[in-house]
Amino acid sequence: MFVILKFIVDRNNSHYRLITMGWEGKRRVHSCLVHLEIIDDKIWIQRDGTEDGIANDLVAAGIPKNQIILAFHPPEIRQHTEYAVT
Repeated sequence: MFVILKFIVDRNNSHYRLITMGWEGKRRVHSCLVHLEIIDDKIWIQRDGTEDGIANDLVAAGIPKNQIILAFHPPEIRQHTEYAVT
């Protein structure tokens, strides 16, 4: 098994991605683990494939929950989270 993590930063468009890529035996591995965007000074979590949730890490780093949007949830669900809606 040969799988690596790559962090891709697009500062011009405020996109940040963590991807996995490599090989598991004869099977190609290539997927997006985390995708964040900064829109209107808020962090939009577009994809979170981490075990504990990247939002928890952001809060632990001092980012307030009202600055984090769980964009992977439909808008009608976001209002029931502890995080920002938009």
